[in-house]
Amino acid sequence: MRVLGVDPGLGTTGYAVVELSGGAPALREAGVVRSRAALDLGTRLFVLHTELRAVITEFLPAALALEDLYSEYRFPRTALKMAHARGVICLAAAQSDVPVVDIVPSEVKNAITGSGRASKQQVQRAVQRLFNLDEVPSPPDLADAIAIATAVAYRAMRLDVRETRR
Repeated sequence: MRVLGVDPGLGTTGYAVVELSGGAPALREAGVVRSRAALDLGTRLFVLHTELRAVITEFLPAALALEDLYSEYRFPRTALKMAHARGVICLAAAQSDVPVVDIVPSEVKNAITGSGRASKQQVQRAVQRLFNLDEVPSPPDLADAIAIATAVAYRAMRLDVRETRR
């Protein structure tokens, strides 16, 4: 099972391709898509869409994992900007017939650290240990994307195990 995990943002979007075979996750690719704040919204979204389409085309994931939209109601503009980014990410997946799987942040944190209330730093360190990385993945968007992909791959593995037991 190969999963592309994406932590969406307009300025920085983290992405990671995780493959799960035999129960052990392997990190195939990870990076960030950045856009300058000086660019207009349409250009920023175009850059994000183009870059993620290239990753999808190169790695052909079975699913694209995307963290559910979360924003405090005190910051509705942040939620709207995230919704724009999520929209072009979903479009890129749909154009390649890749299903999008939503996952809540607490499920991601629980799958990676064992606690649904883990901090960003705890997620970063857990990802570093899990994939035996020399350094803590940075920026946090990168670690989050790796964690998102891994959590969805684990979820798919659990579902496959349940199906084969029936």
